[in-house]
Order: sequence, then C-alpha cells, then structure tokens
Amino acid sequence: MLQEKWVVAAKRADFNKIGQQFSIDPLIARLIRNRDVEGEEAIRQYLNGTLEDLHSPDSMKDMQKGAELILLHIRKGERIRIIGDYDIDGIMSSYILKKGLGRLGARCDVRIPDRIRDGYGLNENLVKEASEDGAKLIVTCDNGIAAFDQIMLAKDLGLTVVITDHHEVPYEEGDNGGKNYRIPPADAVINPKQADCRYPFKGICGAVVAWKLICYLYDLMNISDQEKFDFLEFAAFATIGDVMELKNENRIIVKEGLKRLRKTENLGMQQLILANNLDPDKISTYHVGFVLGPCMNASGRLNTAQRALDLLCEEQLEEAARLAGDLKALNDSRKEMTEKGQKEAIELVESTSLSQDRVLVVYLPDCHESLAGIIAGRLKEHFGKPSFVLTKTENGVKGSGRSIEAYSMYEEMTRCGELLTKYGGHPMAAGLSLEEKNVPVFRKRLNELCTLTGADLKKKVTIDAAMPISYIRRELVEQMELLEPFGTGNPRPVFAEKNLRVSGIRVMGASRNAARLQVQNEFGARMQAIYFGDADGFAEFCRTHETVTLLYYPAINRYMGRETLQINITGYR
Repeated sequence: MLQEKWVVAAKRADFNKIGQQFSIDPLIARLIRNRDVEGEEAIRQYLNGTLEDLHSPDSMKDMQKGAELILLHIRKGERIRIIGDYDIDGIMSSYILKKGLGRLGARCDVRIPDRIRDGYGLNENLVKEASEDGAKLIVTCDNGIAAFDQIMLAKDLGLTVVITDHHEVPYEEGDNGGKNYRIPPADAVINPKQADCRYPFKGICGAVVAWKLICYLYDLMNISDQEKFDFLEFAAFATIGDVMELKNENRIIVKEGLKRLRKTENLGMQQLILANNLDPDKISTYHVGFVLGPCMNASGRLNTAQRALDLLCEEQLEEAARLAGDLKALNDSRKEMTEKGQKEAIELVESTSLSQDRVLVVYLPDCHESLAGIIAGRLKEHFGKPSFVLTKTENGVKGSGRSIEAYSMYEEMTRCGELLTKYGGHPMAAGLSLEEKNVPVFRKRLNELCTLTGADLKKKVTIDAAMPISYIRRELVEQMELLEPFGTGNPRPVFAEKNLRVSGIRVMGASRNAARLQVQNEFGARMQAIYFGDADGFAEFCRTHETVTLLYYPAINRYMGRETLQINITGYR
C-alpha cells in the first residue's frame, strides 16, 4: 500500500502585511503563498480576479491566420468539418466550435472519433471522409498536434486545416540532447504549448483554446462580449474534467463558469443535473469532476461521444431527458466494470514481480479499452507509482497511463518511442498503442530508464500549517471560501494538530464509511469532527492510541437550520 510523507509548507512572506493590505487573516495570506501566488497583482487576481483579467486571444500563435481562414470559408459558403475527441474536453471543444461557428453562419458539422474504431484524434479515414463529404476546411479541437501524417494526407487531398489543441508538441531527441519539435503541416496551428507561442499561460485545456478562437472571431465580427461569455460554463466544465491546474486564468474561468453552470440555460445540461439528483445551486468542481463529467465521458467510453454532444445541442425537453438518462445509465455500468478491472489489476500487481517495478505496466487483455485510463489512475493512487494499463484490441494493444509529479510520462514514453506505434499526452497522462510482442519490452525499458527514488514514490501530503483547533472561528472558515474553487493546482487547505484526544466516536452509514467524534487538544479546546473512509479502521486506531495526530480542514456544519463549527479529518497517525 501507498506510504505517505507529511511535510509542512515553509514558504515565506510577510503574512501580516499581506493580511492588512487585502483585509484577510494572516493565515489566509499564508495559504495563498503556499499555492505559489506571489506579488500584489497576482494576489489581487487570485482573490478578486474577474473576466477582465483573462488573457487576450490575439497573443496565441496563428490565431489571426486561423481566424481569417475560417472566415474565408464561411464567406465562400464552403463546408467546414470540426473533428473533436471523445472525452470531456473534446466534447466541450466540439460544442463550443459548432455553436460558435454556427453563429457566424458557417456550414459546419462535427465528427467525434469512435474510441474503438478510430482511436484517439485525427486518422486517415476521418480525413478521407471529410473530403468525400465535400468539406473544404477541417478544424480540429483537443487533437491534431500529433497528427503529422494525417494532416499531410489532408493537404494532399486539397483540404485547408486549422489545428486547435493543447497537448504537448511531439519531438525527437537531438544528438546534443535538445528537442527537435515536429509541427504538423497545417495551415494554422493554434496551440499555446508551441515553443514560439507568446500566449502568457500554457496550462489551458482544448476547450479553452477553442473558446479563445471563437472570442477572437466574435471580436472581428463585432459580436457582443455577452455572447462570448455564454460559452464560459462549457470551458469551465472541460477545465475541471481534463484536470487542468486551477491557476492563473483557469481559476477565473472555473469560478465564473460555475456561476453560469448553476443557472445554465442549456437544456441538456439541466437534464443531466436533474438525472443525477443534484441541486443546481450547489454545483461545485466536485460535481463536475466526479458526477456530471463521468456521465459525459461514459458516452465516449462505452458507446459514442456523439450522444453527449447531441445532449448539449438538444432543444426538445423530452429528448434531452432521455439522452441524460441514457448517459447516467452508461456511467453506472462503467462504474461496475471499472471496479472489476481495478480489483483484477491490483491483485495482478501484488501477486507477481510487477510489485517490484517503479513504473507499473499492467496488461489486462480482456479489459474494455475505454477503462484503461481510469484503472491506471486508480493504480497510481493505490501504489503511488506511474501506471500504465494496456488492453488487447483488434488492432494490437492500446492503453493509457497516469503519472505522479516526479515522473514526466510523455517524455519517458518518447525515450521508448520506437516500441510504440502511436502515443501522445501530457507529463501526467498519456495514451499509447503498440504491438503485443512489445508489451514486456516496453515494461522492461521504462523501468531500466526510470530514475525515480524511494522518496519520489512516497505520496507527499503538504500541510499548510500546524494549527490548533482553538484557532478556528467562523470568520476564518468564511474567509477560506475566498480560496475556492478547489482542485488540481489549488488544493483545499490542509491543517494538522498533534496530541489530540478522541472521544464519543460513532461509526455511521450502511457501508460504515463515516465516523462522528469529538476531539480535544492539550489546551482543553474541544470540537466536533467527522471522518470519511474506512471508519471501522479509523475507530479502532483511535481506541488503541491515547492521542492522535490529525490532518483536517475546518468547515461549518449546517443541519436543520443549525450551524456548528467542525473539522473534517483527511488523515491520521
């Protein structure tokens, strides 16, 4: 099982001065500094950033060129084919482009690759199909940067191609250790990850790149800001769903997008929220990441992502309700299949020599290929190691990987590129294809090249401050809400206190996954607490130890009109 290394953040700043300057508690100033936000302007934007602080699209390389090509094809009345991807980011990107270009009068339609038949991104069949259907322009979204040969084919067929993407630019290692980037020969390549792109923030998702293109086009055509911001909820949904860091403008996009999502006028989204029994006014990053987003993803995993796109485009209530119900049912089915695959993968690692590897390469031939990424993520969480899950398909072996911070998955795959027939992704996640005979060679090579140490493989839990529960008060908890939305890159604050005595512990829930208790510190301060997880294991630990050290975050428990302070326990020793 995964070991944890607890460390207290030790980043320095004049917290009292920052607190006075921004009318916040010095502790809140410390939390902001712990999230690498420094300087008066950055702190102001973090606390009070507005849509005015978003970066202008025109600094993105090829933005002007791509927009002019699109407008030229619109004016000529020529057919435009949008080619997206089958995950949340690809679905939202496709929707934004379809609606945005449609508003400009474009004759456009969308093709989302079938995960099993087509695989990830642009392929030769999709290019040929676009040409045969009479399209003159292909606009990709959330894909295309790795499709060198496919775009060569499109050019040979006389098509114009505009790439919008956010994935890493493919490269080959040069003789001197440098990187020789391989940019596809498209007519315009809009991707902030390009080395010579001046866009000030590289960490946006594909849907935000697509939205920036629509914003630029709307500016050229004098369409109102209000119409541009109608897409914010979808850009925010994709930012959360594609696990982008909630830093810089991503934080503003998600904060403002969630406000709009709670009041969404999109019929399909309304019905998806309803199908999952959620309160629209309380939709958070959690609900997007773990409830609504997986329903969208389930369509591309077990059926076709076109169904999720159809849901967003649907204008009839009855059909929207049916589509939303179908996506929920697909996701429920996906959950069962994932649990089975996860159990099989963990047992395989623990019972074989795989347990000795620093990089896990787990081959599950019978697993549904669409679940490989989810199971890889579960393995990474369980063992604290970079993890690949591979499955057998009609066209060889396919798989997905999920990584830890100390291991750049895309770079390490590049070092084994000759063993792979296709690959792409980020430092933290990747997709790949290879021949079955190369699976053991790939596993061996990755581990031979791996430089991870034992310290790297311990999950690092960063504690924001060692804070006694006696410091908690209502005003402080309310100020912590200024730090929301929480997510990757902007985690919920973690505090710790040692030598706490536990009393009145009560395990609750049909699956016994919650415990209520009271804690008391050395100074006599007492507070209610709740723990979610293996509640019986936690209760037994507390009963056999006179005092415990707890990781926690403070909250206000609202129940039956009453409000009380409590701590939510996230770890213990």
